[in-house]
Amino acid sequence: FLLFSPIFTLMKIQHSLFASAAALLVNSPRVLVHSLSTATAATMSTDKITNVVIAIAMEAEAAPLIAHLALTQSESFFTPAAPFLAYQGKLDSCNLTIITNGKDHIHGTGVDNVGTIPAALATYLTLDKLPDTDLLINAGTCGGFQAMGASIGDVYLTTAVVNHDRRIPIPSFTDYGIGKISSTKVENLAQHLDGKLGVCTTGNSLDASDLDHFHMNQNEASVKDMEAAAIGWSCELHKVPHFGIKVVTDIVDGDKPTQEEFMENLGTAAVSLQEALPKAIAYICGKGHDEL
Repeated sequence: FLLFSPIFTLMKIQHSLFASAAALLVNSPRVLVHSLSTATAATMSTDKITNVVIAIAMEAEAAPLIAHLALTQSESFFTPAAPFLAYQGKLDSCNLTIITNGKDHIHGTGVDNVGTIPAALATYLTLDKLPDTDLLINAGTCGGFQAMGASIGDVYLTTAVVNHDRRIPIPSFTDYGIGKISSTKVENLAQHLDGKLGVCTTGNSLDASDLDHFHMNQNEASVKDMEAAAIGWSCELHKVPHFGIKVVTDIVDGDKPTQEEFMENLGTAAVSLQEALPKAIAYICGKGHDEL
């Protein structure tokens, strides 16, 4: 997330918009794609989903869902040094845990800890603590590519995650840098939510350089965010199936400056996200992975 000067204003606007939504409740496309092992996939197809983690970067994005599900904060979930927050509860037969990245205290800004480093660490610590997790959902807002059919407010479910700004032009490191990881298959869920499917490309800046655009195009990305690839990596280390639910706030390949369009359309995206998430959770709980 870029720390441009009106960031505190943006955060205040975002918190207000999401609170309102609660009420309405590198090189080449031929890269190696990492996916869960055959043995793990076979187990996934027969087991029912009863333990779900939802990773949401920003507290304002998570607050409406936490309120809707009446989850309670687990004060001792993370170690005292970690800035992350965890909320837990149940929905029918499902045990739910929502994690957020908390606020920045290292730099004294008090803004949300967005980006790949806090996302990877929060996810890793969570899955270490919850080894019986059946599925992790990464939920949040994103940029969309109109060339791939994205519009403001669209709900996207990820088919894969990939990095566009981890450029390592050394042959043996190329595929690692791109880091493409397949998401668990969710075609039936996408149809249930009237959502779209596509690749999510991840980088640590809200805007994108010309070189970023080149690599995002190479990655055949439909949406762009700042956490998904990092979360996917931590899930793969724990062999936990994962996918993302992303709602478009801005058009990456459009004419408007990213930060302006993000603020302008955040309310629309907030409504879409907070309508989609409860429906997704209700659909997922108690089903097998092969039913998603």
